Amino acid sequence: MHVCKVSAEWGRSLWQAWLEMVWAECKLAEARCRRRRLRPMVMKLPCSLWFLLLFGAGGMVLFTHLQDLSETFQQQAPGVKLRFAGQSRRKDLCATEAADSGPSLEGKSAAQGPSSPIPPMQFPAFEWTWQPATSGSRGQEVNPARVTKSHRKLLLKSNPVGQTHNSSSSTSPSSSSSLRDGWRRLARVQQDRKQLMKEVCAKYKSQSTRTVTPQHVSRIFVEDRHKLLYCEVPKVGCSNWKRVLMVLGGSAASTQEIPHEAVHYGNHLKRLDSFDRRGIARRLDTYTKVLFVREPFERLVSAFRDKFESPNTYYHPVFGRPIISRYRANASQAALRTGTGVTFKEFMQYLLDVHRPVGMDIHWEHVNQLCSPCLLRYDFIGRFETMEEDANFLLRRAGAPSNLTFPVFKDRNPHAERTSARITQRYFAQLNASERQRAYDFYYMDYLMFNYSKPFKDLY
Repeated sequence: MHVCKVSAEWGRSLWQAWLEMVWAECKLAEARCRRRRLRPMVMKLPCSLWFLLLFGAGGMVLFTHLQDLSETFQQQAPGVKLRFAGQSRRKDLCATEAADSGPSLEGKSAAQGPSSPIPPMQFPAFEWTWQPATSGSRGQEVNPARVTKSHRKLLLKSNPVGQTHNSSSSTSPSSSSSLRDGWRRLARVQQDRKQLMKEVCAKYKSQSTRTVTPQHVSRIFVEDRHKLLYCEVPKVGCSNWKRVLMVLGGSAASTQEIPHEAVHYGNHLKRLDSFDRRGIARRLDTYTKVLFVREPFERLVSAFRDKFESPNTYYHPVFGRPIISRYRANASQAALRTGTGVTFKEFMQYLLDVHRPVGMDIHWEHVNQLCSPCLLRYDFIGRFETMEEDANFLLRRAGAPSNLTFPVFKDRNPHAERTSARITQRYFAQLNASERQRAYDFYYMDYLMFNYSKPFKDLY
């Protein structure tokens, strides 16, 4: 009631000042009329009418203001601060949005999920606003470039603090908030990775050739049910990714039951270059294009360990024999015959030789050559270092079954230690500074495009 009294006194003072100003104007006009020898009654009547009209209008304004103020005061719950429309602070609005998921863009109520609160005067920098999939439906995606004024109103609209949502989920508010924060963080990471790739491509790659050929998409696997295009980069979890695609496509019920041979030699997955040009173009335009990368030196060491330090009936004779023949002095006949025992230093001599005795292989080819990221502009860029988190984020975005998660088991040489940064350092310690620099230059675009730091301090 103290607020009402203050506001009433303020309105009454303003009204009295207004009336005094109008009355002074009428007196001044009346004096002018006397100087011009006009009859005073001619002006007194209009001035009196104007005075009465303004008096009535001022009274109505004051009455309306006090009535609205009293109604607003009565509607406030005990213990809640008085808040007027248009005067709420932006940080209060953001706090309310974080507490309430609010209505979806279609105006339907949604269960709580990692929906993003709108920061002051801007919309999220990422392309996806996640909404949890209900039974029989998928999460919806919103492009901020298409947000209309009505969408903005819905996004900014929030319920009073403390209002609960009807939801069958038993997730606690703290865990739900943590989940939302995690998904927003992953979405921002995706935006940053794609932006960096776009900038590097614009700076270093020629844009003259924009035609996509079957060769550009020969490493891409297609999953039509969930509209995914996955570019295979060997030694970046590609075997397990193929298992996931097989489950998504209905070829298997679980990733655990798919053997290694079925993954790579079973022909259960379609490649994008198996379609005609129209089919390729349509899928590139409408499907989610996925790329996973790995620290280049670590990927290289992983490939060497897998292909040359373990028995292999293909890489030893096809690559091992010419490498030993070219780069090993006084090689034994057994080594020349079988191709086994290639050292890492010999392998690097082969890799950095412009006149290699045998060609390149997909296991140590540049990602830029395998997947053509500057031409195809991938929608999702994941990292091996955060594979489980990135992959499961993508699967939820694609509407995959809730019980399908990315497998983390290692089916080839399961007892061998995974190649890590520590192991990679140990292998590259066998090279001198010049050889390490040449290796870094060889993979420079992969380091630059995917934001990996220099693995050694003496590199430039």
